[in-house]
Amino acid sequence: MCGIAGFYKAIGLLEIRKETLRRMLTRIKHRGPDESGIYLNDQIGLGSVRLSIVDLSTGTMPLANENDTQWIVFNGEIFNYVELRAELENLGHHFETSSDTEVIVHMYDEYGPEFVNKLNGQFAIAIWDKQKEQLFLVRDRVGIRPLFYTELGDTFLFTSEIKALLEYPGIELQLSPKALSQYCTFWTSLSPLTAFEGIYELPPGCYMTIKNDKKEIVKYWELPMQKPGSYTYSNAEEAAEAFEEVFEDAIRVRLRADVPVAAYLSGGIDSSVTTAFIKQIVANNLQTFSIGFDEKDYDESSFQNIAATYFNTQHSSVSCSSYDIASHFEDVIWHAEAPLLRTAPTPMSLLAKSVRDHQIKVVITGEGADELLGGYNIFKETKIRHFWAKDPSSKYRPLLLTKLYPYLPQMKGAKSNVLKMFFGYKLAETKHPLYSHLLRWNNTSRIKNYLSDTYKNALKEYNSLSEVELAYNGKLEGHDFLTKAQRIELDIFMSGYLLSSQGDRMAMAHSVEGRYPFLDYRVVEFCMTLDPDLKLNGLNEKYLLKKMMKGRIPDPILNRPKQAYRAPIKSVFIADKTPAYVEEMLSEKTITKAGIFNPKHVKQLLEKMQTKKVVSEIDNMALTAILSTQLLYDKFVLRNIPALAEGDLISLNKCILDI
Repeated sequence: MCGIAGFYKAIGLLEIRKETLRRMLTRIKHRGPDESGIYLNDQIGLGSVRLSIVDLSTGTMPLANENDTQWIVFNGEIFNYVELRAELENLGHHFETSSDTEVIVHMYDEYGPEFVNKLNGQFAIAIWDKQKEQLFLVRDRVGIRPLFYTELGDTFLFTSEIKALLEYPGIELQLSPKALSQYCTFWTSLSPLTAFEGIYELPPGCYMTIKNDKKEIVKYWELPMQKPGSYTYSNAEEAAEAFEEVFEDAIRVRLRADVPVAAYLSGGIDSSVTTAFIKQIVANNLQTFSIGFDEKDYDESSFQNIAATYFNTQHSSVSCSSYDIASHFEDVIWHAEAPLLRTAPTPMSLLAKSVRDHQIKVVITGEGADELLGGYNIFKETKIRHFWAKDPSSKYRPLLLTKLYPYLPQMKGAKSNVLKMFFGYKLAETKHPLYSHLLRWNNTSRIKNYLSDTYKNALKEYNSLSEVELAYNGKLEGHDFLTKAQRIELDIFMSGYLLSSQGDRMAMAHSVEGRYPFLDYRVVEFCMTLDPDLKLNGLNEKYLLKKMMKGRIPDPILNRPKQAYRAPIKSVFIADKTPAYVEEMLSEKTITKAGIFNPKHVKQLLEKMQTKKVVSEIDNMALTAILSTQLLYDKFVLRNIPALAEGDLISLNKCILDI
């Protein structure tokens, strides 16, 4: 794992460009504290900070092909590099290192841009082709690793994290009203937008070529979907056998490393499955890590202990209090580089810190299983609402919803009329392609009521929902409700929030690489061939996975009700003791000066949360959104961050000046 940064057609003297690139890399040195290197010529600058995991001694980047005509920097892992290297050697290629990075540049040399279809991994890659005088950028299929870009005059810049751009002369960041509207609806911005005007991400499953003044983006992979009547697997036994084969290999290749590989063990099914498969492949002692909460409503420690005992792992757990979350939330926003509606990324950051404190660089995690195998409550909710819509006056059908969200105060003992008010939004519009998410997005969009008049006026002509409808443009037509909901969840929520704010950014803040076997593209494509009843059977989520793992993971975990990963909010920011930044960022003076939110409405929200014992989820999310956005503005727009001194700058282990 690494961090990368660079520029094309940057102006200035060589030494100035070298120092600029060095400063950009210093801002993201947490992504790669082991080594750093740059390549510079009169047109291009490529830089890397490296977290060495494969080929510890000779894999320092940038690396080149055999005749130095193509140079690469790379963030990620190519898990099938062993097989690809053998393929290339049979074609006559020769290698100087044992790294997966060198395999990539030879793959590009042999096959051109289409080589990406052969990669099994998680990656953001930049290759400079000297002969074509062309920059090539590519990102993995589902967006596990980030890659951002912008333009300043004739200069094109790219980086793993937006904060590196703060070190490029002339870059000024401003929050995007359109993106903020999207965050306050979808929990994330819609790719390629980011929270900042003019800063874009390369969308998942895409590559870009830049030559002279021309940029081209090509979509090389899209989530495959099957329609009713054409599912490859409808028989549970056959599906389980096929899934076992592909998933075991997904685990096996993710154990490839020249450093120890550990695993997260949350106490849920997904992490228990990954742990079970790891133990099946590698019988020696496995290190596992988990996080618990002081507040019992969020704590899963008892299940984590059951799993650790069952699998006989070398287990470490860290406990998280509300004050811990408050203390670290400011730093979390610095790394997330986006508004957050939840505090849940903060415990993930603390968990990654615990991993690193134990001298571990790599963890295997269970992300992706819920999206691919029908695990989320939003899928069940959609199924119930479809059933309810057939008899909208029924008193009993909406009562099924009480089983889904026992942690919501308004759901405890809720009567039919209350459920109709809460879940009845556009109930009859079952043909709408976005039906599964309309209710969630409508509720979340109420956060926009806190925006200032300036931002509301900027958004008068903008409708974020219409933009999503336009993006799909018939792609969901004819598919079953679960497949449509999965596609939306995978496209928008998983990459934009889960793999970013809770995944890559929190782990890499502590120089830890997460690996996701459920997101092996072969597993993803396989799961999309399953009959929906093998995923969500009645209201039994992850049916196939549970059937396959019976007797292989502890029964209390296999049979436990679905519990969403959550973290407290009100007790974090509305407490007798909070860090000074909380009061400062939420003060009327600071809110007014930033001009993003209406200070009167923010004050009313704070008073409500301080006086009422129970507040709604929307209130909690609104508070988190306001505070996180204020912090984002403070750090990235106002730049209230420590300046880099000469002693802070990284030392370059490799410096190629091709002038």
